[in-house]
Amino acid sequence: MKNIFFVLAAGLVCAGMVTGCSPKSEETLRAGTVVRDTINGTPCCVYLPASYEKAADVYPVLYLQHGMYGNEDDWTTQGRLVEIMDSLLQAGKIQEMVVIMPDNCPHRPTSEEEKANAMNGKWEREFPAFMAESEAKYKISNKPALRAIAGLSMGGFHTMHVSHHLHGQFDYVGLFSPATIPVEPNDVYAPWEEEVHLQMATNTLYWIGIGKEDFLYEDVTNYRHWLQANHLEYTYYESAGGHTWDNWQDYIVRFLQKLYR
Repeated sequence: MKNIFFVLAAGLVCAGMVTGCSPKSEETLRAGTVVRDTINGTPCCVYLPASYEKAADVYPVLYLQHGMYGNEDDWTTQGRLVEIMDSLLQAGKIQEMVVIMPDNCPHRPTSEEEKANAMNGKWEREFPAFMAESEAKYKISNKPALRAIAGLSMGGFHTMHVSHHLHGQFDYVGLFSPATIPVEPNDVYAPWEEEVHLQMATNTLYWIGIGKEDFLYEDVTNYRHWLQANHLEYTYYESAGGHTWDNWQDYIVRFLQKLYR
């Protein structure tokens, strides 16, 4: 694994309240915490920066989504999100922000038929209510310039389609090894080409990352060619390897450092 961490947090489990390492000196940044919550009926893990309880102002927010067969714990366990956030904050490379990690799958897909149902537009339709309750519960901004959304694989698919369905609501979009084209068109997915044009008119960053050996590489290449043919600007990062957490940890590190600049 790439050496992307500066400090490590201890006891990383997303159950109740999670805290990182105790500071070794006054100069060491106190680690953020993760709480478990339910927002609009959706289980979530929420990363809160160390200053959250004392802060009077709202924070930027990142909605960060898992992939197929995953859950809300994935980014704090396999993705090591707490260590990454604390490390980058300690190095002064990112701003403090709240990260909301929902269980973005309506159910646990166990068959090909259920896989299709996991990307049937339900989550995209529910996201405005999910976002509204998130903003009511937490000290997070409702301004597009301080709102980002990202996800891996199926979560990348949801990120792509939530962000164009709600075009103008997110200035920062991150697609990590994403599925792209819907299997079954519906009222959410059918106008995606037109809505991506509208979305790109206001986006600050549209970031795509994928590994050369990823099984979704061809689909992402086709999507990139469509963006290029339509003169739509995006940022692309291609790594070695495939559909793995090593890559997704690398991508989130790179993406975080581009937010809210």
